[in-house]
Amino acid sequence: MAATKKSSARIDEEIEIGDSTTSFMISIKGDFDWAGAKGRLGVALHNAAAPQKTSPRMEEIFDGDTVYFGGFAEMEGSWGSIRREKAEAHYALRAPMNDPEHVLRQVAQMRRTSKVGEETVNGMPTVHYRGLLTQETVTLRMAKDMRAKVDTVRERVGALAVYADAWVDRSGRVVRTRLDWPMGAAGVKATMNLTDHGKLVRVTAPDPGKVVPMPSLGGPLPG
Repeated sequence: MAATKKSSARIDEEIEIGDSTTSFMISIKGDFDWAGAKGRLGVALHNAAAPQKTSPRMEEIFDGDTVYFGGFAEMEGSWGSIRREKAEAHYALRAPMNDPEHVLRQVAQMRRTSKVGEETVNGMPTVHYRGLLTQETVTLRMAKDMRAKVDTVRERVGALAVYADAWVDRSGRVVRTRLDWPMGAAGVKATMNLTDHGKLVRVTAPDPGKVVPMPSLGGPLPG
């Protein structure tokens, strides 16, 4: 994880949410430079039951300690902003404002790690590792109301089994992560692919006159 965060990569993440009757998928695509603290991501929500319908979408720009979000028709070209360290997660296995660095931090904290074996990912040889996430890691930077719901579930069913996987290439960089929280008939699974390591990432922050700072932000797209 440390080696990966010294570089940059193309992000292609899919988060599957659902149960036996309803399922949704959130896709997150773009470029991110951990070392330079910048990136641009496009986020979309897809309903598996109605793939022909237009999906809600959002654009995000990471620039230093600020995350800008926009792309909504009702915002008419304006942007909102939130301090990166103030953003919280409002859903299970979601990163605050879809921050890829948060995903790496959670995966790096997996426990009871074992080597699954050697596998080919995106055409490259990798070593696959698997472990478990503690409740503390699962609720990292999670909003207070959501943490309370997780506590309630744990009290009712006992210890939570949340799995983490990481695929590492021969250069010691992560090329895929997966977080999986099966909850009986329901569940959440987040798979993030990282390609084009070391690519140049350029972003331009919105015009300050078109930005409205926000103290907090939640919802299916920002997480």
